Amino acid sequence: MREIEVFIDTEEIAEFFFHELTKRGYVPAEGEIEELADITFDYLLQKCIIDEEIEEE
Repeated sequence: MREIEVFIDTEEIAEFFFHELTKRGYVPAEGEIEELADITFDYLLQKCIIDEEIEEE
C-alpha cells in the first residue's frame, strides 16, 4: 500500500461542518462546530486513517 502525506486541520474541518450544516438549515454555535471538528479528528486517529504529528516550534 502506498503512503501519501495529507494535512488535516481542525479549523478547516470546523469550517466545512459550518457550511454544510447551514446549507441544511442548521445554525450551529461556534463552540459546537469546534467540538465536532475535534471529534472528527479523534475519529480519524482512532480508525488509523491519520497519524497525529506535533509540530515543534
